[in-house]
Parts: sequence; C-alpha cells; structure tokens
Amino acid sequence: MTLEEEIRELEREITGTQKNKSTEHHLGRIKAKIARLREEQEKQARKARKTAGVKKAGDATVVLVGPTGSGRSTMLARLTGARPSDDPLATTPGIIAYKGAKIQVLDIPDLLLTRDALNTIKSSDLALLVIDPGQPDPAPYLDILYSHGIRINQSPPDVLIKKTARGGITINSTVDPGIERSSIESILHEYKIHSADVLIRETLTQDRFIDALEERKYLCAMTVMNKADLLEDASSGKLPGSGILLVSALTGSGIDLLKDEIFGSLDLIRIYNKPQGGQPDMDEPMILRSGSTVGDLCDRIHKDFRKRFRYASIWGASAKYAGQREGLDHLLADGDIITIVIEK
Repeated sequence: MTLEEEIRELEREITGTQKNKSTEHHLGRIKAKIARLREEQEKQARKARKTAGVKKAGDATVVLVGPTGSGRSTMLARLTGARPSDDPLATTPGIIAYKGAKIQVLDIPDLLLTRDALNTIKSSDLALLVIDPGQPDPAPYLDILYSHGIRINQSPPDVLIKKTARGGITINSTVDPGIERSSIESILHEYKIHSADVLIRETLTQDRFIDALEERKYLCAMTVMNKADLLEDASSGKLPGSGILLVSALTGSGIDLLKDEIFGSLDLIRIYNKPQGGQPDMDEPMILRSGSTVGDLCDRIHKDFRKRFRYASIWGASAKYAGQREGLDHLLADGDIITIVIEK
C-alpha cells in the first residue's frame, strides 16, 4: 500500500467513525498518523524534485497563488513589469521597487497542475490568493495548502512539549485545553512520545495540538480579487464586508493600494543612515523587519560592525529625544535615522 492509499484509508476510517467522547482519543490518533504520513510524503517529494527553483532576491518574497485564468501573470506584469512565461509550469519572478524596498514577486504554476510550487510558497514571506469574479472562492487552494502543512494567517500553537526520560505524560494548562487528556496521550503515543511535560496556553483542537508536534509553515496571506473591472460596482478598494482587495491588473485600478497593502503586510521598516557629522541618506534606506534591533542593523551593514560597535545615535519614533544614544538591543522603528559609531 502506498502512502497516499494509506492516508485515504485512514481518512475513510475517520469519516466512518461516530464522533463522541469515547471515540475522541481514537480519532486523535488517526489524525496524528495522517499528519505523520503526509510529512513522510513531503520528504519523499523533496528528494524526488530535480528543479532548482527561483533564487530568492530583494528584501522579501511574495508569491501569487490561484487558479489558471485568474490573471496572475497579468498581475505580475502590472506590479513588476516582468514578462509572463510561455511555460504554464514555470515560476516567473519580478521585483517591486516600493518605498525604498525591493520586493520579489513570484508567479507560480496553478497548484492543481503541479505540487512543485509548494516549496516556493513555504520559502515566501507573504501569499497573495488571487481570485476573480468567475472563481471567487479560494477554498480549494487553502485546502491544498493546509494538507501540505501550510497554515494561512495563523500563529503557531501556544503549546510547549518537553520530552522527559521518565515519569509519563504530565499535562498542565493555563486555560481550558479544549481536548481530553486521553486525546493528548493518544496523539503523543502515535509520535512515540510516552514521557513528556506538556504546557498548554491556548484552547486547542486535536489538529492544533498535532500542529505543535509537526514542522509547519505559518504564512501571512491576503486575498485579492482580480478583474474588478468586470464587477458592476468596483469603486471601493475592498469588497464590502470581506476585506478582499479589488484590483484590475488589466486597467491598473487598485494596484497602488495593493502595493501599499503588500508593504504593510510584510512588516517592513525603513532605516536611514546618517554619517557622523553629515546629512542622512534619505534616498536609499536599509530595509529590515519590524522588531529588528540596532544589532540586526549592524549585521546587515557589515559582519564586523557588531563586534566593533560602540553606540548608536538615533533620531525618530524609537528615540525619546533627537540623537538619543542606544545600544545593540534597542528596537528600531520605521523611519528612524541612525548613526552607528564603531571602534576604529
């Protein structure tokens, strides 16, 4: 029996099992086994792939996900000027230059045609789920991503699992765990964990607890409805009541707003360098992620800067006053101007 056949057999068992308290731990164990088998599938697929993929470039990477015919290639061209590929199975790259950042955009093949694109998605920083008025439901693509361990707009489970040499399974929680102890033990036993300290800090489902045991990709995503020019009323920037951004790659409507939303969703910040005694360079900022420190900036500038660092003078939102002196652990904010002083 192949892995896929085994997974389908287990899925049929779940469907045919009546769901109640007495079967909850059994169902949890089946789900855990399916998760392990899918991970094994992914490992085998990664070994079998021969394609090198597209090299990452720029300050962040955005991937376009959606059905054939939704206008992904036209959107890539409108955003970056990149020419669409004639090969439907090729990944096509482009670069957005926006607010000082260089953002790589990748148009991957339709997930229903090829699974090779999944590695590209897993290495990306943001997914744009591209739909259109004729195909307005991204659910089939979300299901594919979910089945391959990609969690869209979720945070990792707030669960700590520490294996121990003896003592059995100890479970503590700061909230109602949401699942029975028997389910937790059954899932852990499927992973050959028979002794561990478990701390649960969120109300869980069985699937979320399994996610705490597996390597998952947690990816931010935006849903974009392309071909908004076909809608009767496309004057609004977002589809009412949904948060879905309305865009026409053909006419360019909504593209500027889309770029702004992409920049904001990536949590990028711009840091401007000011030489000692000179004027700040406001034309070419350093691009970092929100939450970056002075030390992170030093690492980006030169490998020796952290070692030779003396202090930083900062002007901007992260400073209490102009020219405030700070150390390596100081958190930076968008628009900060900074002078780094190092030992000579």
